[in-house]
Amino acid sequence: MSERWIEVADRVLVRRHKELDLSLGLVLGEDACLVVDTGGDVVHGTNWATEVRAVTALPWQVVITHAHFDHSFGTAAFLPCPVWAHEACRAELVAEGAQQRSHWAQVYREQGRPEVAARITGTDLVLPEQLVTDRAELDLGGRTAVLVNLGVAHTSHDLVVHVPNADVLFAGDLVEHGAPPAFEGSSPATWPAVLTRLLELVGSRTVVVPGHGEPVNAGFVTRQRGQIAAVAELATAVQAGDLPEQEAVHRSPFPAEATLAAIKALTTRNRSGE
Repeated sequence: MSERWIEVADRVLVRRHKELDLSLGLVLGEDACLVVDTGGDVVHGTNWATEVRAVTALPWQVVITHAHFDHSFGTAAFLPCPVWAHEACRAELVAEGAQQRSHWAQVYREQGRPEVAARITGTDLVLPEQLVTDRAELDLGGRTAVLVNLGVAHTSHDLVVHVPNADVLFAGDLVEHGAPPAFEGSSPATWPAVLTRLLELVGSRTVVVPGHGEPVNAGFVTRQRGQIAAVAELATAVQAGDLPEQEAVHRSPFPAEATLAAIKALTTRNRSGE
């Protein structure tokens, strides 16, 4: 898959990226536009900003759905502009941003991709200044983008971006298409309830844009909620000593790696009292 645009609704676009199967968003109003996530490094962010400028000259704002590197490390390319995120997203970038940068640079070096590692190492982290606790509404001119935190799930600070008059919802990594959800550092026990709240914003024709993969619909989100709930139940049984880990892997709707990550995430949270 090469990089390509998908217009998912009137003046709402998704840029699909081969790297990590990433989906980035662009919402156009009459007076301004909103960029949803910024990519994984300085070069990726610069290329993404160039693609946005090829579509529109409108002044932009940026929203970061969560602090993971592939969604937030390209922000410097869009400055100066308002950068929105959940307040805990900023806190995580302060606490763990440099560690993320070192970790992912090492991952790419081990994959034999030193050029990507160098891009990540050379990236300046940008801290969002427009902070959301529960909800914020952005007036783009004739169109409102609603930023909402629905609870702890993929991270402690996931934001969804709802565009009601286009019937589109950008879900970040609360929803994954084409690969299992990423459970590292997540809260498997509360993730299904967050997706239940997400589905309250979604109708039968709503386009849901995952952080990775092709756009999906409410039926897909409902099925994934059920799968995550099943994995959370298995992980709870393992953590309680009621089920062997390998049996949980055998029963899981997800591959072994994802299931083991969910078990680890649940165990870590229970030990920390979260």
